[in-house]
Amino acid sequence: MEPVSIPAQRGTLEDPEVLQNVPGHVIPILQREYDDFKTESTKFLQGDMPEDEFIKFRLKQGVYGQRQPDVQMIRVKLPFGGITPEQMEAFADVVEKYVPLNKGHITTRQNIQMHHVPLLEAEELIRELGESGLSSREGCGNTVRNVTGDPWAGVAKDELFDLTPYAGAYVRYFVRHPTTQAMPRKIKTSFDGSPRDRAISGIHDIAFRARVKEIEGRGEVRGVQMLVGGGTSIMPRVAPVLYDFLELDNGEYLKVTEAVFRIFDRQEWLRVNRARARIKVFVDKYGIEELRRQTEEELTGDWVTERDFSVEHRLFGDDERESAPSPPESCGSPNGDLSEFERFRQANVREQKQDGFVTVEAKITRGDLTPEQFRGLARIMRDYAGGYARTTVQQNFVLRWVREESVYDVWRALSELGLGDAGSREINDVVSCPGTDSCKLGITSSMGLNQAVQERIEALNVTDELTRKLNIKISGCPNGCGQHHVGSIGFTGASIKVGEHTIPAYIPHVGGVFEGGEVKFGTRLKLRLPSKRVPDAIERWIGHYEANREEGEEWNDFVERVGTGELEGLVKDLSMPVDFELETMNQFIDWNRNVPFEVIRGEGECAV
Repeated sequence: MEPVSIPAQRGTLEDPEVLQNVPGHVIPILQREYDDFKTESTKFLQGDMPEDEFIKFRLKQGVYGQRQPDVQMIRVKLPFGGITPEQMEAFADVVEKYVPLNKGHITTRQNIQMHHVPLLEAEELIRELGESGLSSREGCGNTVRNVTGDPWAGVAKDELFDLTPYAGAYVRYFVRHPTTQAMPRKIKTSFDGSPRDRAISGIHDIAFRARVKEIEGRGEVRGVQMLVGGGTSIMPRVAPVLYDFLELDNGEYLKVTEAVFRIFDRQEWLRVNRARARIKVFVDKYGIEELRRQTEEELTGDWVTERDFSVEHRLFGDDERESAPSPPESCGSPNGDLSEFERFRQANVREQKQDGFVTVEAKITRGDLTPEQFRGLARIMRDYAGGYARTTVQQNFVLRWVREESVYDVWRALSELGLGDAGSREINDVVSCPGTDSCKLGITSSMGLNQAVQERIEALNVTDELTRKLNIKISGCPNGCGQHHVGSIGFTGASIKVGEHTIPAYIPHVGGVFEGGEVKFGTRLKLRLPSKRVPDAIERWIGHYEANREEGEEWNDFVERVGTGELEGLVKDLSMPVDFELETMNQFIDWNRNVPFEVIRGEGECAV
């Protein structure tokens, strides 16, 4: 079988709108932006540019300040999670050269982030990634952030149709768009063609779900249902429907979205408190009907005739089947590791709608990849997946177009990289944000707790099928980047004051739903658990569930039946704080830390 390599191409200064229909090449690259970044960074470091002005400039290039001084986080956008083998290798190269922690991090929005990069080296990093077609443009700031999608789009058996081409057109229309450069706050968008809603439409500012409609004289027309006003954080809201059907091929979905953005951009009252300036606040205050009324009025404006909403030249049209691998001449088969492999195949492999092909989801622990793993995954993509893979909102990595006969070989190759664990999207696949490892807003070490929880789950050796279906999500602060609101069991970072001292703690949530239908936010329990006791609480809840559930009763149904009071009672003793003494010192130190805990929160740049 010949390995597949997808050539890296990009737009140029002379023709920036040359759009290559290859994953990871959705956003045109403009070299002059890197030159500008170097110029402006130098001016700032020399004291010739005010910090607030520079921050706004820096954020549009996807470069974000950290809680640690003088270093940056770089957020690279992967529209709908698409990436090429060459780009995986480009990440490996820049991580080795510029990233002290020697890792890249897959986020819950399908981006890849790198941390602790000095400012001037940030310019070199994003420039080098640009050579492979990767863009961090508008990865931060009050812009349209990375557009997420179902990682199984185009190959999923249950999708209505593939929204990937239209998601690409949406990205290309709104990146660098004058209306979206300084909105009251950021806009998060998703596209999903499946009834299982794997892109979690309900928690987005703007979301599109595939729909078809019979129109007289035209037959079946493709379109989308448009949702507006979802979000998590301290004001979780499920996005209501703004329009039941908007056409795709005539660009109506782009036109209506721009109308909504124009309305949002004029809400000066939202700019007063940018921490609460999301579009969900507008919808919450005035209602979705009022937004629809204003949208209809906005669509009568002269600006509409000045725009080109056509999608033909913007569509992301990549026929992946053309590059799909041929049947292998030979393939491996399991021997002594049959049961381990079968467990992996059951949990991590699913059939595509194209006969003979499957997807393989690699579980990426805490979303972190080393340079060796980036390069190893690139090899696997070329050898077994036609060069195709996508990141997921669960911080994993989906290999597409794998031949059924090659699954064992893929598993062996993943295992050599330390990525062959079974259980993607199960209880041992814990999701978390970076927390106090890097984030200014972080309260607790969510990454540290992630490691502790995963180790406890692995030690319990959970084999019960219903228990394995649970998912655990952790956020280091109320903002919810770890999506704790929609986890079967979720935790948000907090603290407990004990005299002059402070214990790192978490507030539990139970019963959330993020996939399989409508989004549901979990119920917040009325207690705070010291961070070091969270694994104990999880173990108690699991044991109680397995011992007391009814036949076939899933976790969320169990929670609803027994009530949250019963779950609170099970861990009430764990929530009791202790006095600050030598014997209890461990309670006052967060995971992966060696000094007493204190709450240190800066001003988040998302709201700048």
